[in-house]
Amino acid sequence: MLKLEWLEAFAVFGEHLNFTHAAKALHLSQPALHAQIRRLSETLGVPLYGREGRRLRLTAEGEEVLRFARQTRERSAAFVERLRTGHSRQPLVLAAGEGALLYLLGDAVRAFTARGPAPLRLLTRDLEGTLASLRRGEAHVGVAVIDPVPDDLRGTLLAEIPQALVLPRQHPLARRRTIPVSALSELPLVLPPEGRPQREALARALAREGGRLRPAVEATGWELAIHFVGLGLGFAVVNGCCRLPPGLVGRVVPGLPRVRYQVLHRADAEGHVGLAALLGTLHEHREAWRTRRSVAAARRPAER
Repeated sequence: MLKLEWLEAFAVFGEHLNFTHAAKALHLSQPALHAQIRRLSETLGVPLYGREGRRLRLTAEGEEVLRFARQTRERSAAFVERLRTGHSRQPLVLAAGEGALLYLLGDAVRAFTARGPAPLRLLTRDLEGTLASLRRGEAHVGVAVIDPVPDDLRGTLLAEIPQALVLPRQHPLARRRTIPVSALSELPLVLPPEGRPQREALARALAREGGRLRPAVEATGWELAIHFVGLGLGFAVVNGCCRLPPGLVGRVVPGLPRVRYQVLHRADAEGHVGLAALLGTLHEHREAWRTRRSVAAARRPAER
């Protein structure tokens, strides 16, 4: 029989992946924590973690047990709160990247925080982190650029956003409505580090035109890339929902694929009281970025 104390111990261990830190958080000795996780593993009949070099990693079964342990903790807390107060205010957790939180989700987050049925907690995660947070039960909802949606998650399209070149307002290319992909090969670019999906996609698009990337600066995140353009260090291709500071403009690059932001959730998260409300709020505000001073709005020629 599963014991709640084993599940709670594993939930904390899964969050730290370190026996010393988890035992301290649980106010247990390390041998006691080892024993609880061993009993949980033996009861379930599956290994829950393994070692890769010096690091501990959860097995696929361990990931599933961690999600179940977190759900059990959440539902137990909600039950106790309802019993004591007549209602539950367990937070709804949304994981998303920095760009989505800065440029796409602000209005929806504000609206849900003002009138939603549950508190909202935000996690800043990249794509892999968002998927991991959903699969481990750390987050109920995720917003990420991904296509297609993984089979183990449910997803709906939130927005399709063009990619655009950010450049100084006085640059000759700023007079154009749009920028051809081939023009990018002539420019020093602010790029993500090697191996990142956007950099690889740009390299492929340029190769089809007979061009190649000219890296000027490496930067992670749209804000930093745009900042470097403002410093005169190069040009950047960013998602079209980004807001730009004075002196910079954005011109859409039609030859690059549109970026598809998906709203993701697990089927077993649908029991949370706030999930349906947050999904509805996100889709009510999915076009809000068009009304802002964004790159995508700057399709017209630069002002004279």
